[in-house]
Amino acid sequence: MNSNQASVPLADLLVVDDTPDNLRLLAAMLSEHGYKVRKVISGQLALRVTSLAPPDLILLDINMPQMNGYEVCAALKADPTTAKIPVIFISALDDVWDKVKAFDVGGIDYITKPFQTAEVLARVKSQLAVHSLSKQLSEQNALLKQEICDRQQVEEALRQSEARERDKAIQLELALDKLKRTQTQLIQAEKMSSLGQMVAGVAHEINNPVSFIYGNLAVARQYFEDLIHLIETYQETYPSPAPQIHHLADKIDLDFLVQDWEKLMNSMQVGTERIQKIVRSLNSFSRVSKSDQQPVDIHEGIDNTLLLLQHRLKADGDRPEIQVIKEYGQLSPVICDGSQLNQVFMNLLSNAIDALESQPAPRIITIRTEIENREWGMGNGSELSPALSLVIRIADNGPGMSEAVQQKIFDPFFTTKPVGSGTGLGLAISYQIVVENHKGQLQCVSALGKGTELIVEIPVI
Repeated sequence: MNSNQASVPLADLLVVDDTPDNLRLLAAMLSEHGYKVRKVISGQLALRVTSLAPPDLILLDINMPQMNGYEVCAALKADPTTAKIPVIFISALDDVWDKVKAFDVGGIDYITKPFQTAEVLARVKSQLAVHSLSKQLSEQNALLKQEICDRQQVEEALRQSEARERDKAIQLELALDKLKRTQTQLIQAEKMSSLGQMVAGVAHEINNPVSFIYGNLAVARQYFEDLIHLIETYQETYPSPAPQIHHLADKIDLDFLVQDWEKLMNSMQVGTERIQKIVRSLNSFSRVSKSDQQPVDIHEGIDNTLLLLQHRLKADGDRPEIQVIKEYGQLSPVICDGSQLNQVFMNLLSNAIDALESQPAPRIITIRTEIENREWGMGNGSELSPALSLVIRIADNGPGMSEAVQQKIFDPFFTTKPVGSGTGLGLAISYQIVVENHKGQLQCVSALGKGTELIVEIPVI
């Protein structure tokens, strides 16, 4: 042994080889470099020795009688008490398949005979270092597992405490959200009430003078007819009027006046009738009642809403006209809150118009109404029962919406419009009116590039 070697052996090695000369050579070489070496000449003996006193590393020959090195290594790896002992194969077999099989059965290295002393020492030292590090790592892992176990117990106690606090926070958040939604609804209801009162007042102020004009149109028409008849009678009686009268008739173009007065009266009548129709729509839209459940003509409500939005449907500069296609079904008056549904129609149609803002022609909004048979529940987990359903579909051929946007469109204050262009409350309030107030459904069907369809379903009472 070298003078600088310590008296304590570096490691306990087991050499297994059925050739005594190889055993002596390896044992002498390893002992000389500070290792404790035990020698056995068969696989069976190696297994017995290893089970009694496990070595730090095994150098194992492959070609041995009765039990070869592959079988010995496989048996060692199958036993939990010896599975972690590193095994280095030493063999004259140098075929790739032999080496692959050695690694397959659990070997960690392979030295080909005849071997060089430096190579054997280097591989033994390297694998012992790896094994030592692995052992240290296992011990550290065991300590870490214990620490983790202790920490998990503490964390579990902390989790239970946090869960209790989280439940309280969730309940508080739900209460706050409900309060916020209620506040939003109250604000919007107050706005709609104020708007309804203002609209009703404006409609009343417009309706009075318009009614006066409309009521006098028939009288004015009769006056014009009498005057025209008088002029015609005068012309027949006096075919050659005085020069002064003839000059005045030419100056005012009496013939044109006689022809144009009828068109003028008709246009005045059409204009006043249109104003009256708008006023009726305003009155219908402004009726605000918390529980105004009565028979309502749904088509009239939609038409009144379209009339109020007519200015947004017309062509404007570079923007083409928005065509409205009505596919109305046969509907009887439906028991519902007409003013609230008018608000829903206004929100849905306004959104459809907004969606078509930058669309090229043709810009189309399609409105379909029908009565369908479907099953409705009364809430609280009650069973579904067959009932008639009023279905209103408002579709546009705009750019459509992504799945992510569709999941949020009924959330309060969510909007895709530029800042200042929308409150994000229109669809949220529409959802409340349809779902909560009328026990119905409001759904959105959309895809990017394929437009959007909003479907209102209300059970028919």
